[in-house]
Amino acid sequence: MGGFFGTISVKNCVSDLFYGTDYNSHLGTRRAGLVTFDKERGFSRSIHSIERNYFRAKFEDELQNFCGNQGIGVISDTDPQPIIVNSHLGRYAVVTVAKINNIREISDELLQQRIHFSEQSANKINQTELVALLINMGESFVDGINNVYSRILGSCSMLILTEDGIIAARDYMGRTPIVIGKKDGAYAVSTESSTFPNLDFELVRDIGPGEIVRIHPDGYEVLQAPALDEQICSFMWVYYGFPSSIYNGINVEAMRETNGKAMGQADDVEADCVCGIPDSGVGTALGFAEGRGIPYRRAVLKYTPTWPRSFTPRNQSRRDLVAKMKLIPNKALLNGQRIVICDDSIVRGTQLRDNIRMFYEGGAREVHARISCPPLVYGCQFIGFTSSESDMELLTRQIISEFEGDGNTKLEQYSTAGTPEYNRMVAEMSRRLGLTSLKFNTIDTLIWSIGLPKCRVCTHCFDGTGCCKRKIKE
Repeated sequence: MGGFFGTISVKNCVSDLFYGTDYNSHLGTRRAGLVTFDKERGFSRSIHSIERNYFRAKFEDELQNFCGNQGIGVISDTDPQPIIVNSHLGRYAVVTVAKINNIREISDELLQQRIHFSEQSANKINQTELVALLINMGESFVDGINNVYSRILGSCSMLILTEDGIIAARDYMGRTPIVIGKKDGAYAVSTESSTFPNLDFELVRDIGPGEIVRIHPDGYEVLQAPALDEQICSFMWVYYGFPSSIYNGINVEAMRETNGKAMGQADDVEADCVCGIPDSGVGTALGFAEGRGIPYRRAVLKYTPTWPRSFTPRNQSRRDLVAKMKLIPNKALLNGQRIVICDDSIVRGTQLRDNIRMFYEGGAREVHARISCPPLVYGCQFIGFTSSESDMELLTRQIISEFEGDGNTKLEQYSTAGTPEYNRMVAEMSRRLGLTSLKFNTIDTLIWSIGLPKCRVCTHCFDGTGCCKRKIKE
């Protein structure tokens, strides 16, 4: 996915920019970038790979090279960014959190118009540069941003650093969040509200879907009103969000505990303890333990000193080893126990299968898994929360293909809880993973736990729904 942070102040903003961007590090694993603007020195930019190191380690020694009272930063799972652009709109820098599914079609059209690309990422079009080129086709920034949104299929939120403030634009359907914060003499915008407290920013409000806002040191102005429709990604609460973050007024950890409690109250499993798979399964497990009346225990721990974040070697065997190295079982709490483990989701199932084996090797007598969202039957078209290249990489689709001879058959039946097809699929998943039992959350419970109407939450990966309509408030 990815995350960004931008701030503008009456004084130097480099320290706030550095730490605010770092606080988005849990959202991406590939690249990071910072850019500042100073009236005398202009734009200063740096981009680094963070696949094998921390954000801080890459940028801390360069901070003296940045100056200015406004800047933007990004943690990216896609391309090198920020992009700095010269155009008829002026000189500006842009960062995006995006998944553009028709990037090849748009780029081919632009090339035919003799509009050329200069940035390449692994011999592919840099989608942030594509966004910049589409912005440049507008008569104004607002016009150009709407040109982006009218052309792309998928989603795109962005920050634009201009010589006159920072423009924040949220995707038409609000797939990913943007929040505004303020303190004396400064404003900030970020993907995560958890970036604000330690920098003394106070959360002001969310930017609405399709809304465009320009921030200054003393306030902000709405350049385009928000849309009526919204489809914020449910995985922001299930998996991506930092526990202290708030989206649409709903705290991530509170939602996870509410979700887990509801699941526990509806369950009849007999077990000795409940354990959360770190980090995103912990809140659900705490709630499940309360709802079911079973003690919560830290039977598995994440080793944070050297494995604090995702690390993806190119070799599959090393990836498997890294996934195992990050989690350490506590055999003293596992031996002879019937344990319920709570995890956020099952994508391919390989990591969970290894975790389950670890529990048994640690002495567990039974291992029951409870997953905080429904089965993933459809690949994400909007933010790309997994690295899957095809829906057939999903464990659910592989099982459906085995059952039906075609992984695209009867998807509605397999994604509807309680149908014979759904029950058969879940039973097979449980068998393959080596579980005593396996249960998934229902969409109704998930939506209830989030607290927004179903029509405002994207659940495409669970039920195949999702739209790209847009209505602007009058």
